[in-house]
Amino acid sequence: MSNNKLSSHHKKTLWSYLLPGTLDHYCLSLALPTFLIALGIILTALMLERLLVLLDLLAADNSPLSTFLGLLTDLVPHYLGLAIPAAFCVAIFASVRQMSLNSEIEALLSSGISLSRYSRPYMMCGVVISILCIILYGYIQPYARYDFRAAFFYASHSGWVPNIQSHTIVKPDDNLVMVVDKATEHGTRLSGIFIRQKALDKVKNKTTEHIIVAESGSFYTVQNRSKIQLNLFNGQNLTLNSNNKNNITDFTKAEKNLKQQGKKVTFRERGDDERELTITELFQQLRHHTNTTPIADIRAEFHFRLVRALSILGIPILATGLAIMKKRKKRNWGLGVAAVTLLAYDHIQQFGTELVATGHHSAFIALWMPLFVFFMMCYTILLFKSGNLQYLFISLFKRSSKHMDK
Repeated sequence: MSNNKLSSHHKKTLWSYLLPGTLDHYCLSLALPTFLIALGIILTALMLERLLVLLDLLAADNSPLSTFLGLLTDLVPHYLGLAIPAAFCVAIFASVRQMSLNSEIEALLSSGISLSRYSRPYMMCGVVISILCIILYGYIQPYARYDFRAAFFYASHSGWVPNIQSHTIVKPDDNLVMVVDKATEHGTRLSGIFIRQKALDKVKNKTTEHIIVAESGSFYTVQNRSKIQLNLFNGQNLTLNSNNKNNITDFTKAEKNLKQQGKKVTFRERGDDERELTITELFQQLRHHTNTTPIADIRAEFHFRLVRALSILGIPILATGLAIMKKRKKRNWGLGVAAVTLLAYDHIQQFGTELVATGHHSAFIALWMPLFVFFMMCYTILLFKSGNLQYLFISLFKRSSKHMDK
């Protein structure tokens, strides 16, 4: 009977530990809005510079808005991987600091709830975010990186890019000659247009020549990047046939393709860069190397993604320890310390990845050892703020003194 009660007590304790309680819901309700706001601000700040560069490049090519939106979508996973840890740290720090200023944490400690129990909901969120980041770093980012490179390649290597100057003869191919009186906006807005084009009908074996004049026109690249289209306004089209049946056509608007669909450019296959491989493909390459990428680079990338995702588990402990304030203390430099710590740790990770890629250092020493040190540092800060670190040193000192007396 007593054994059944004991086993049911253990099951209840384990179940209660996994299920969030009132304290967990309250802590998460404070952190979630801050996390979403911080994520949006940090993500926008990181992407702003790249967006301006893309806008300048695509505007010079007069590319459609859909091309810009596609490139923007491909960039989001990369910067999201940088923004999530930072926003997670800010959210936990803000919620813990708010409860510390309101003396709520002191009340929890007085009631017998430890800082480890208080930080449990943040740690559980860290586990969930770490799993999501493994999916993000391991599967979503490689495809997004390849899609961005392919889309940017097609945007900037779509064949003949219209960049016409005033009073300059332009010859896109052997059958077309073009000259304009005035060109503005990087040669995409034209006026005083003259075009001469020859077309061969292979079935009838006849050659047709078109002479086109127009008051104005504009270039733009079509959505599928297969051709460049010229819109002509208020002009005439003189058609000269080999059988001397010529005709003149007046038009207010006409469209002319300057690059045919048969002249498409193709991008390389995914996988030439180790950062374009998923984490499953990296593991397969480590077992059976068939890629042209060096095996050291593949090993470094594989361990870097795992370590980077698992590092998020230490952020709740670090932010909780640094956000707790002492009484009558108005300033708290904890957020700055956390930012510097995470930034320095990120550089250590990148440096360790380069060391592993050289083949002279193992991943255990260059990547996994700094992860272990980072966890120990975060836990030490939490023990110091909770006061348990001092008790630990005192107990160790007493034990050592007793051992010396014996």
